[in-house]
Amino acid sequence: MELPLVVGVDGSEPSLRAVDWASDEAALRGVPLRVVYASLWERYEGTALAGDLGKPSEEVRADDIVESAARRARSRHPDLKVTTDVLPEEPEYALVRESRNASALVVGTRGRSGLAEALLGSVSLTVAAHAHCPVIVLRGSHDNQATPPVHGRIVVGVGEDVEQPAAVRFAYEEARRRGVLLEAVRAWRCPAHESTDHPLLTGEPARLHEEHAAEVLEAALSHAPADVDLHRRTVEGPARHVLLDASHSADLLVVGAERRSGHFGLQLGRVAHAVLHHSACPVVVVPQQA
Repeated sequence: MELPLVVGVDGSEPSLRAVDWASDEAALRGVPLRVVYASLWERYEGTALAGDLGKPSEEVRADDIVESAARRARSRHPDLKVTTDVLPEEPEYALVRESRNASALVVGTRGRSGLAEALLGSVSLTVAAHAHCPVIVLRGSHDNQATPPVHGRIVVGVGEDVEQPAAVRFAYEEARRRGVLLEAVRAWRCPAHESTDHPLLTGEPARLHEEHAAEVLEAALSHAPADVDLHRRTVEGPARHVLLDASHSADLLVVGAERRSGHFGLQLGRVAHAVLHHSACPVVVVPQQA
C-alpha cells in the first residue's frame, strides 16, 4: 500500500506554497498527494485564495480551498494522483491523525493568524511535535519547490543516538531521491569549567570533545549507503546555532525528535524549536522512538 504524502491547506499564501512543494515531493517519491483542509469554521476570512478565484473573501469556502489546491498540484504535475478531504475539526488534531497513514506531512510556516513570517504558527508547531510521520515545515525563500535543488545539499543534524537514528535514515533516502550531497553535522562544545590556563594542557579538553563528536558522528553513519554522496562535519558551538548557520546553504534541514510515551507524545527539544522558528530552508522533523 502506497502511503500518500499529506499537505495541510487553509487558503493562505504559505499553504498554497506548501501545495507546490508537496506536489514536487510526492512526484519525486512516486506517491499520491492528499490535500486536507480542517477547520471548525466553514468560511475562510482570507484574501490570498479569494483573489485567485475572483470571489469576495467571505464567499471562499472549504471546498473551494481544497479544489483550488488540487488543481494547483495537478497543473504542476499532471500525472500526480491527488485526493482531497474537508474535515470539520481543529487542524492540529486532524493533521496529527492524518500522519498515522502518511509517508510524510507538509505544512506551511503559519496560517491565518497574520503573525510575521519569522514566527511559526501554532498549527505547524503542534503537528511537528506530535505527528507519527516525518513533518516538513516550509521555511526560507525557496519553499515553493522541492525540485530542482537550489543548493544541491541536504543537512542532517546528528545527536547522541547512534543506533541508526531515524533522521539519518530519512536524510539518506531524500538525498538519494534528489541526487544531492548529504552533509551530516555533529556540534560539540567544551564546557567552561574544563578549560585551563596551564600551558601544557592548553587545548586538551577541546580536543577530547571534538574527538568524541567525531566518534559519535562516525557511529551514527556506520551504515551509510554507498550510493549517497556523504560529507561528515564536526563544528564547535551550540547545535541550534550550527544548524541554523548550515541552513543558509541547504535545500533541506533534517532533525530528529525523540518520541516519549505519555500524553504529550513527541517532545521537541531546544534545537528542533530553534530551527523550526528560524531556519533559512525547509525543515524536516523526524520522530525517533525512544
